[in-house]
Amino acid sequence: MSTGRRTSRGTSGRRQTRAAAAALTRRELALIVRALQARKAIDLLVLDLAGVSEAADYFVIASGSSDTHVRSLAEHVLGSLRDAGVRPHHEEGVAGGRWALLDFVDCVVHVFHPTLRDYYQLERLWADAAPVALEQLAT
Repeated sequence: MSTGRRTSRGTSGRRQTRAAAAALTRRELALIVRALQARKAIDLLVLDLAGVSEAADYFVIASGSSDTHVRSLAEHVLGSLRDAGVRPHHEEGVAGGRWALLDFVDCVVHVFHPTLRDYYQLERLWADAAPVALEQLAT
């Protein structure tokens, strides 16, 4: 019976144990947050979707100050994770610079231009999700 949830896979493509998948997810999440902080992302927010949705474990939401900044943030996240051997399952909107979506299966990154972030209000849509303290990810 399928839960509709995509399976986490390592670089080798084999199914991972739950503990190994959780460790990989936290590692990815920390890399994503560091990459966004390094490029001065605005209003960085991490939401823990456990118990709220099976679509992903975490949503990372950030803004850039311009189309160029949004592209730069998204490209830096992609490059940082690529250097760590992690490839996205799907990406879209990077070239446009208005809303970049980077899907790493367990972590989904949304990088918005401020006007689109205000319009879509993902934080309000996912209000039941608990915010993650960014300091927790540094360890």
